[in-house]
Amino acid sequence: MWIITLRINTVKRKRGNTVLNKVSALMDDTAKIDNDTFSRIEEKIYRDKARAEIALNSISDAVICTDMYGNIDYLNIAAEIMTGWSRKEANGCPIGKVFKIINGVTRKPSRNPVDLVLRSNEPRKLAADTVLITRDDREVAIEDSASPIHNWDGKLTGVVIVFHDVSDAKALTLKMAYFAQHDFLTNLPNRVLLNDRIAHAITSAKRSGKQLAVLFLDLDNFKHINDSLGHETGDKLLQSVTKRLSACMRSSDTVSRQGGDEFIILLEEGKNGEDAATIADKIQATLTLPHTINKRELHISTSIGISVYPSDGQDAETLIKSADTAMYHAKKKGRNNYQFFENDMNIRAVDRQLIETNLRIAIDKQEFFLLYQPKVNLITGKIAGAEALLRWMHPKLGEVAPEKFVAIAEDSGLIVPIGRWVLREACAYAKQWMEVSLVAMPIAVNISAQEFHQKNFVTRVRTILKDTGLEAHYLELEITESTLMRDAVASTEILRELKNLGVQLAVDDFGTGYSSLSYLKQFPIDVLKIDQSFVHDIAIATDSGIIVSAVIGMGNNLKLRVVAEGVENQTQLTFLKARHCEEGQGYFFSKPLTSAQFTALLEASISPWNNDLAVGYR
Repeated sequence: MWIITLRINTVKRKRGNTVLNKVSALMDDTAKIDNDTFSRIEEKIYRDKARAEIALNSISDAVICTDMYGNIDYLNIAAEIMTGWSRKEANGCPIGKVFKIINGVTRKPSRNPVDLVLRSNEPRKLAADTVLITRDDREVAIEDSASPIHNWDGKLTGVVIVFHDVSDAKALTLKMAYFAQHDFLTNLPNRVLLNDRIAHAITSAKRSGKQLAVLFLDLDNFKHINDSLGHETGDKLLQSVTKRLSACMRSSDTVSRQGGDEFIILLEEGKNGEDAATIADKIQATLTLPHTINKRELHISTSIGISVYPSDGQDAETLIKSADTAMYHAKKKGRNNYQFFENDMNIRAVDRQLIETNLRIAIDKQEFFLLYQPKVNLITGKIAGAEALLRWMHPKLGEVAPEKFVAIAEDSGLIVPIGRWVLREACAYAKQWMEVSLVAMPIAVNISAQEFHQKNFVTRVRTILKDTGLEAHYLELEITESTLMRDAVASTEILRELKNLGVQLAVDDFGTGYSSLSYLKQFPIDVLKIDQSFVHDIAIATDSGIIVSAVIGMGNNLKLRVVAEGVENQTQLTFLKARHCEEGQGYFFSKPLTSAQFTALLEASISPWNNDLAVGYR
């Protein structure tokens, strides 16, 4: 601070013994000072003072100087701007009037550092969270220090305060601290803050003897929407979900986003599991209502797992893990439902992880194979086509049933590469059958929701057809009704692109999804497949029979080919034929066949149920 010391102690322009004595102290006692020498010294001091003024006014830090009595005798430009006081107005004012500070947390006045420095003759830091109250009552967060000013004899002559505005830095720090505990997209608490709240809730529950519940939510099929419509639409959908979840909660509860499409909810002060079930029902009811995003109506549901303290876990980590396990069980049960945690779910969770790990290996080692189930023309009795069915032969586990691994493949995203292999394999065999038996008929392939909504799905179909040499109209793609209705507008566009390729299109499991006859008319489809659950209980007087009759009549009126799945007996067949259902498939005609068996069936031109030779295929 030598510049400030020099400024404060500038030799006055008055010649006299006092001035001469001070100047002579800087020189040799025996030196003789003439007027020219004195002028040169005075000019140098003036230049140093001007240089100090320029320097102090060029820095961004505010500088305020006081005398020995704490009265202001200097402000630089930055200090004028920050305090709202000009140098002229502040000159001679007590420091407390111009430099008015408080503690930003307690809102109480802070002790002025000038007083402390004048008493101790030592530098002092400004207290943490110091806030400057400006002349027009604005608040500015500041930090830095106050230091004593000494003359060349080391005598205390005043105090200098140097400070700067840290409002932006503090705001950034607060923002960073906030987002360290909150999700940036939804502003919901993240896993860090949730764990802390669960810990506090457990402590409270121990004292009160009450329960608390943790709900783990995963949005069903969100990935398909995000992949097909883009991340912007996906983000807006997550924000819509957030608003609805928050509206379902009490003030004591916590909604948290864990990332992706996973949410965790902490329900405090619960009396029993019934409270959690009530909230879960409420959540599912509100989330299944259409979400309007970018003028599109999007449908989504959620699978929920519920764990309860203290029975399902004694800490946050265990409770969340138990709820997560229960959520996967809810997905396995068909999605859009909730399940409470049960101890044996841990065994199933381990099995699920084992299946997923082995699925990844199975892709590389080509452990999958296809079976082919004939479709039969119910009028002529001849084979009208076949449906390709995925199977997995594990080297140790043996043949793994589709119901044990398909849902896991869908949840993990592995269904996409698996589905790509299925489509190529089925097309290659269909082409081979035509060459061997000279029988031209379509091969049907099931397409998962994830595959269908992949951006390059149509291109991939076109490439596979070209590579295998199969003509497009011999490929029939089966897409479930729920997949199509998840985003009907996007689905219509994809279907039209496939139709332009010449591919046949079928709505699979018709009647089990969100039926919409208006969209059914808009979809460029060729086939309606009646779900086997309706066919199974066919009897003329039952509801199932009425539904099947209605679907067949509607399909015929729309000039669509209707195929009944799961035909198992003569009663069902008679019923279907009487209502002019065109095709059927099921164990009554034939079980799924290996490629070799199906080839032999085609070569023999066997009618699967009218010919005695077909008995071996049932």
